[in-house]
Amino acid sequence: MNVTHMMSWDLEVGRRVRTTKREPQLWLGEGRPAAARVLLAEDDREMRELLATLLRRDGYDVLEAHSGFNMLEEIGVLLQRGETPPVDLIVSDQRMPGFLGLEVLSGIRDAGWNIPFILITGFGDRETHQEAERLGATAVLDKPFDVDELRGVIARTLLD
Repeated sequence: MNVTHMMSWDLEVGRRVRTTKREPQLWLGEGRPAAARVLLAEDDREMRELLATLLRRDGYDVLEAHSGFNMLEEIGVLLQRGETPPVDLIVSDQRMPGFLGLEVLSGIRDAGWNIPFILITGFGDRETHQEAERLGATAVLDKPFDVDELRGVIARTLLD
């Protein structure tokens, strides 16, 4: 993980303060680090843009998908380029046009991929949680959720 120290102006304190930014990274060989690639699938445009912006600020390479079908298209494009696994982590809404998040997770597991998968849902009933656990989801977060909780789950997952 890269650690960057920066000086920034703190409005509350009224002076410059030292801040620390940690960037999660993966190794691509030959000692060259790369930002972890996260596929974010969310049909609500404002929610998707907010989460993508926060994750990019955290140093992730974020691919955005607006539906379950679009998520599969993004994965397909990366696979055609020979990138396996195509992403380091997936964050997906459960209810989206095209395919449900759990349907995509099931397909990923059937393909033999163990890509970490975080499900976010506004309809987090017991059955959804149980099915996500059965399919090996890393976490299930019920909306509304604290974005810092999501960021923490992502960071911990990619460090493991």
